[in-house]
Amino acid sequence: FFEWLYRKLMKKPQSVGDLSAVVTGMLLALTCPVTVEYWQILIGDFFAIIFVKQLFGGIGKNFINPALGGRAALVASYAGSMTKWIDPAANKAAVLGSNVDVITAATPMAYLKGGDIEGLKAAYSVTDVFMGTIGGSMGEVSAIALLLGGAYLIWRKVINWQTPVAYIGTVAVLSFLFPKAGSGIEWMLYSVFGGGLMLGAIFMATDYATSPVTKKGQVIYGIGCGLLTVFIRYFGALNEGVCYSIMVMNCCTALIDKYTKPTRFGVVKSDKKEAAK
Repeated sequence: FFEWLYRKLMKKPQSVGDLSAVVTGMLLALTCPVTVEYWQILIGDFFAIIFVKQLFGGIGKNFINPALGGRAALVASYAGSMTKWIDPAANKAAVLGSNVDVITAATPMAYLKGGDIEGLKAAYSVTDVFMGTIGGSMGEVSAIALLLGGAYLIWRKVINWQTPVAYIGTVAVLSFLFPKAGSGIEWMLYSVFGGGLMLGAIFMATDYATSPVTKKGQVIYGIGCGLLTVFIRYFGALNEGVCYSIMVMNCCTALIDKYTKPTRFGVVKSDKKEAAK
């Protein structure tokens, strides 16, 4: 609706038929808790479509991922609603709008932030995190579902493997080498399967408009996302760093493409240096 309204008011050709706005809306919903108010989701949709996408020219011209831009706006405006996680083992009816009080629960990322690996293991096993019987945003709880979706997209050649593999691999290596508590393998598994890493690496960081076009650039981009995610998780104020790490690397995409584009056949080094200026 917001995309249709903007194009209508600006007297531009309608673009709602490409369904990119639907994809943005779905991804934004999947980054939110199940208990978030519908009117808040609409505000996030408005920001994602109008400010992030349409004001920069529409599909393919936005410099950051619209869904992540909408989520960042919601976190900044409604931090309480965006950090309220329902206990998956209790009061499922509350999600469907009953008057039953919602029982909240800490997410794996909250335990990891405090270095409480023993508390995390007592609350959720690695299998729980992998299968999705944990608290969290709707699209980040089941690692196995996200991995199957990513494998399907790679098989269909909708996305390339370089960005998600480099992203997830960087987080895995750093988490294994520098655990805040417990063994490296435990910390790594919870860090990789928990939070929004899988959703971000597979469905957000691979956005065509905001990610590099070269294979080498996609690897660099994925490594950068992974480094920033771990840095934010370890040293930042937020429990999770996927959203902001991807948006920061979105802003670096043009620079990465500039220095990783292949040399055309027959171009000498002096010509290449001149073209890079």
